[in-house]
Amino acid sequence: MIARHYNLEQELAPGKALILTGARQVGKTTLLKEFLGWTPLKYKLDSGDNIRIQDLLGSQDFGRILPYAEGYELIAIDEAQNIPNIGMALKILVDERPDLRLIATGSASFELARQVGEPLTGRKKTCHLFPIAQMELLNTCNRHELKEQLPEFLVYGSYPEVATETSPKKKQELLNELVDSYLLKDLLALEKVKSPRTLLDMLKLLAFQVGKEVSFNELAGQLHIDVKTAGRYLDLLEKSYVLIRSTGFSRNLRKEVTSKHRYYFADNGIRNAVIARFNPLDQRDDIGALWENFMVVERRKRLEYSGTRIPLHFWRTYTQQEIDWVEERDGNLFGYECKWSPKKTAKTPPEWLKCYPDAEFLSVTPETGYDLIL
Repeated sequence: MIARHYNLEQELAPGKALILTGARQVGKTTLLKEFLGWTPLKYKLDSGDNIRIQDLLGSQDFGRILPYAEGYELIAIDEAQNIPNIGMALKILVDERPDLRLIATGSASFELARQVGEPLTGRKKTCHLFPIAQMELLNTCNRHELKEQLPEFLVYGSYPEVATETSPKKKQELLNELVDSYLLKDLLALEKVKSPRTLLDMLKLLAFQVGKEVSFNELAGQLHIDVKTAGRYLDLLEKSYVLIRSTGFSRNLRKEVTSKHRYYFADNGIRNAVIARFNPLDQRDDIGALWENFMVVERRKRLEYSGTRIPLHFWRTYTQQEIDWVEERDGNLFGYECKWSPKKTAKTPPEWLKCYPDAEFLSVTPETGYDLIL
């Protein structure tokens, strides 16, 4: 068992609902059940997939909802996004039972966020669970061992079931199942996407553009859809934790590109499964993209888990000088350029030095990168 970042006992508080979000299969239910297995609190666990629970908690009927929680100290609802008006049900319980602790998990985060946003204003805490972070693995191995396993993470990613499997063939089967059965399930169910094939084709195109600016017009043309639809699909893929978007950084200098976005996959294994490429690193021509995707995502996990929420940016000028990702923290700028080979250490772009003389710059290689993600 890999210990996850969140300790639900510490996150819970009477009179507030704890909302635990994350993509399917990242370990939300496992984390919840592990906590319920030892908590001394008297609890009730139900699933939003249960039609009876959907009817009861979706009723907004005080006379039904309050007796449901009577005698319990903790109510936990898994897959809560499937319950209509779940936000109002949680609000009723919070307001009428200020002693009660509540946990609601959801994989369709955008739907759950929409339902609980306004009703639970000031009455909730939200925690987002990623696939296993490198920093979480420090509980089971040291830095040296993590580096030795890096090729595995670059190819197969870090979904819990995949990361704990030892057989490469089984890892591939699990990832293919994730893509085929889970990846787009929430989008297709909630947003009535007419063409699942188009979404998968879009992901395939984006898999070959990791770390590069994406043109909505070109994407729409290749997929034979309109630009507005392309933008909507990208937004859905981002909200369902399949993609992570990076925007152009600028302080209004004319030379800087800001109109386009870059997209990273929230997990390397999913990216490789989409294009059916699981061959070893020494047989690949995309190792630079894999390393950059891995570092950007692991850095996002590290920042989020430490309570630092800052936008993800890249920097590029019209003269083709660029930096892979940029962070602005406490008024200071930090630029990071990913290089797989230590022999190809990135040099600071002259325009970056000229525009931001006080900013820091780091060439991120497998030798230097772990300080940013552990």
